[in-house]
Amino acid sequence: MLPQDPYILLSFINTKLRDEYGSLSALCGGLDESEAELTAKLAGAGYAYDRSTNQFKPV
Repeated sequence: MLPQDPYILLSFINTKLRDEYGSLSALCGGLDESEAELTAKLAGAGYAYDRSTNQFKPV
């Protein structure tokens, strides 16, 4: 289960992307999570996925 707080979720996801997964789709597949839902949750906190750096950044 993913953290519910958006800022803890951001830290958790960016750490996983940095250390374990080469893309957001690979992470979502590995964690059995919806890419659209995860992206929407972090967008609500002001972050968007940057494919070139493989992390969520402020918009």
